[in-house]
Amino acid sequence: MSVIESRIAPGSDAFIANRQEMLALIGRVREYEERTRAHSARSKERFAKRGQLLPRERLALLLDPGAPFLELSTLAGYGLDNRKTSVPGGGMITGIGYVCGVRCFVYVSDSGIDAGAMQPMGLKKLLRGQEIALENRLPYIQLLESAGANLLNYQVEDFVVGGQLFRNLARLSAAGLPVITVTHGSSTAGGAYQTGLSDYTILVRGRTRAFLAGPPLLKAATGEVATEEELGGAEMHTSVSGLGDYLAEDDRDALRIARETVTSLDWNARQLLPAPRRGEPPRYDAEELLGIMPVDHKRPVDMKEIIARIVDASEFREFGAGYGPGTVCGHAEIQGYTVGIITNNAPIDIAGANKATHFIQACCQAEVPLIYLNNTTGFMVGKEFEQGGMIKHGSKMIQAVTNATVPQITLFCGASFGAGNYGMCGRGFHPRFCFSWPNAKTAVMGGEQAADTMSIVTEAAMRRKNGEVDEAQLEALRHRIIETFDSQMDAVYTSARLLDDGVIDPRDTRAVLAFVLAVCREAEQRKPQAMQFSVARP
Repeated sequence: MSVIESRIAPGSDAFIANRQEMLALIGRVREYEERTRAHSARSKERFAKRGQLLPRERLALLLDPGAPFLELSTLAGYGLDNRKTSVPGGGMITGIGYVCGVRCFVYVSDSGIDAGAMQPMGLKKLLRGQEIALENRLPYIQLLESAGANLLNYQVEDFVVGGQLFRNLARLSAAGLPVITVTHGSSTAGGAYQTGLSDYTILVRGRTRAFLAGPPLLKAATGEVATEEELGGAEMHTSVSGLGDYLAEDDRDALRIARETVTSLDWNARQLLPAPRRGEPPRYDAEELLGIMPVDHKRPVDMKEIIARIVDASEFREFGAGYGPGTVCGHAEIQGYTVGIITNNAPIDIAGANKATHFIQACCQAEVPLIYLNNTTGFMVGKEFEQGGMIKHGSKMIQAVTNATVPQITLFCGASFGAGNYGMCGRGFHPRFCFSWPNAKTAVMGGEQAADTMSIVTEAAMRRKNGEVDEAQLEALRHRIIETFDSQMDAVYTSARLLDDGVIDPRDTRAVLAFVLAVCREAEQRKPQAMQFSVARP
């Protein structure tokens, strides 16, 4: 392979300005994430009085010390209410980490925030997490303590769609993927079924409460009076109802049992898994990723400079370099994992679309995972390209992305506009994993382009109607459209709505890509014992 020769000047004014802007965007993301942690930590005294650990303390005890944990969708739900007070994360923590050496998907209800009540974006976040666990054949561990649905903000669609949570738990079990649950506190109504649909359940003496109807609802519905312990206490469920398999004395004991349960599965010894890969580091410092990508998507950038700082030894074998050069395709390795990379140095033209189609199909033939580094304003337009068949050639690229048989991982590095988002495997095309840099922009088109388009259409309508053009009205329209597009294309806005799996620091790109590539490779090698039905409780 050829080494990419960098032409970046780290001391240039443009590089320094880019770096400062990127650091500011990273700082904004970290500020929002810290807001969530701080909000949950306010409950520490209350939890301590009950002899409980905070949700993130539980997570830390569950996971292997020092092992990587990839937290997902940390900005879920941010800004859907008052931005100044909005707490992102959807009221839960999800991610992939190691438990006793086994790579697992982990879900923790953050009961330090609104008592762990399920939020609308939390529902979508958890459904996405279950999808990741199923697709990547990961054991599923959940640490539950939730007040259930927030009845003050009740939406019937959330209730109906929420049934997918329980369907997916049954699917995980039937697929041979163990569902292990620690119910630390309240697990009411739908939350009770999360416990009931588990293969292994661990309940905490004096703290677990799992019932379909708590004392207030029971009295309102039937007039019956019962205590919480009688209805759903840990001792009752482990000795009378059979809902619980293990009775723990406190949170720490419950997490110890959960880890022992994972160990008893002998998960990694059941088949020969690929050895961890190690690749030669890039020749260029990952810190330089901060200054390469301009925040202004209209400024050009050579994406091979990005590739040089994330692939092994900065080596890249470019495919069809002279044909459709605005679309860059080629092979590389990331920590020893061979990958095909597709990225953009210009809009996607006819040659670029055809080259990408060819490359995607060739990677599928060779079983090579694909990584898409999004930086495109879309497919080329204009008379020359329309007459040349841009629609049909772009459609071939979209068909190839849609039907690819290898894992596809998408990273939004810059712009991802129009059908270019589709051709570069945007969220709607089901990439295995999908991340954004803080500067990423996603939209049907740029704000100014949209404003110009609507101004032309509106001006023509005005002339048809009365022959006069109201310039003030047109300018107000332009301003409104630009403001709308600019606010909605922002990476925080899109990530809050689960249009990616999280916003990452560019410096972490190589580590994140290597981690998810390992997840994908392990999923291909693993063959769980699937069954017709999920494991039913006694």
